[in-house]
Amino acid sequence: MTARKTYNHSPPRKKSADKKGRKLNRLWIGLGLTSLAMLSTTAGALLAITLSATPLRQTQLTLEEQEVFRQKDAVSRENLQPPELTRPVNILVLGTKVLTSDVEQSPQADQGYYSLVNSLEGVSDTMLLLRLEPDTEELTLLSIPRDTRVRVEGHGVMKINAANQEGGITLAAKAVSNLLGGVTIDRYARVNVQGVEKLIDALGGVTVYVPKDMKYSDDSQHLYIDLEKGQQHLNGDKAIEFMRFRHDHYGDIGRVQRQQMLMRAAMKQALKPSVLVRIPRIFSVVKSNLDTNLSVEELVALTRFATKTEQSDVQMLMLPGQFSGNGQKYKGSYWLPNDRRIDQMMAKYFQQGERSEQEKEINPATVRVAIQDSTGEPEAVQELRQSLRDAGYGNVYVARDHQKTLQETRIVAQKGDNRSAKAIREALGMGEVRVESTGALRSDVTIQLGEDWLRRQD
Repeated sequence: MTARKTYNHSPPRKKSADKKGRKLNRLWIGLGLTSLAMLSTTAGALLAITLSATPLRQTQLTLEEQEVFRQKDAVSRENLQPPELTRPVNILVLGTKVLTSDVEQSPQADQGYYSLVNSLEGVSDTMLLLRLEPDTEELTLLSIPRDTRVRVEGHGVMKINAANQEGGITLAAKAVSNLLGGVTIDRYARVNVQGVEKLIDALGGVTVYVPKDMKYSDDSQHLYIDLEKGQQHLNGDKAIEFMRFRHDHYGDIGRVQRQQMLMRAAMKQALKPSVLVRIPRIFSVVKSNLDTNLSVEELVALTRFATKTEQSDVQMLMLPGQFSGNGQKYKGSYWLPNDRRIDQMMAKYFQQGERSEQEKEINPATVRVAIQDSTGEPEAVQELRQSLRDAGYGNVYVARDHQKTLQETRIVAQKGDNRSAKAIREALGMGEVRVESTGALRSDVTIQLGEDWLRRQD
């Protein structure tokens, strides 16, 4: 291997001060989370006495419709003990959008202006299947692109986002379960766009990195997106702009990636001690804008589970597939599911089907690795590429630069293959492994090169 080149960068910070700071942060966060859990448990206990078992369910389901969701209890109910999850739980989450154009006899239809309606019965711009694993304390989120091509019971082939509009939450749940090999869906939660905006405001906003200038205008919806590139603290309105923007190279898939970025930022914000004083406002927003068949005890158990989950145990996946066409310009374009890769992903993360194929020995030559540079040092990129080749990774390419400068290199399991991502980290001797879909779309693993690569010691 060629001798490593030296770059003109500042030396790494001393670890002792960082370690002490991290301990203090963990202590402060721990105290805050303990208080949050106590408040949540107390509130839940009071609500359990005064309200029905599912006080936040706004949709009346028939007995047949209720059978779509597994009714088996998911929490323990020991006296004087806060509720705990007792088994893995799969929750379907839908973010809906309804316009006045979707409502019959809308007075605005003749004026060419379609505003948002406070309803849960429209198309689902966001579709997530969450899995909470109490044994491993892992939280898995599977994003399902709204343009995914499926066959919906009684309606033929269509985009999966229309299932909720055509048949409500039960038809949407059936469509998702069939798409994912018959996976069991235990509970559901629906929220509309206005509810997401209010919830983010109730949290105090979220801090995200806007990867580029985002500008888009749609006079018919009075939708005007205007975001500047860079680190931003977004209120609810601006966060919705960030989430709804889809006019770039990847269309709706790019939006899925930004939704994952926003969700990770919202989780981080929700765990801040300063959010404690906002709990009454958050509860008010949830009560007014959420439709769910989760019971009060289950909601308390989920809250306690979330407070114990480390960021590294949050896994964000995207449904494997490919574009049928441009993916952006044509209304007829679909996201075509890859059934084989879906089966592998469901076996690994949702305990659905056989896992044998996942346990095969990793062959570096078959792993497609993308490099996204954030350092601005072309020589560093080439050095990384050579290091990967020396380790047997021959299928390596350089993708578009990562827009945000990273202090620590990220190794992103783009398609959920965390074993390959961990193997690359071991080969390089550095990097933070993340299971999410924010890397290069065509890669199995994306290395987002950070400045720690420049500072590493030979």
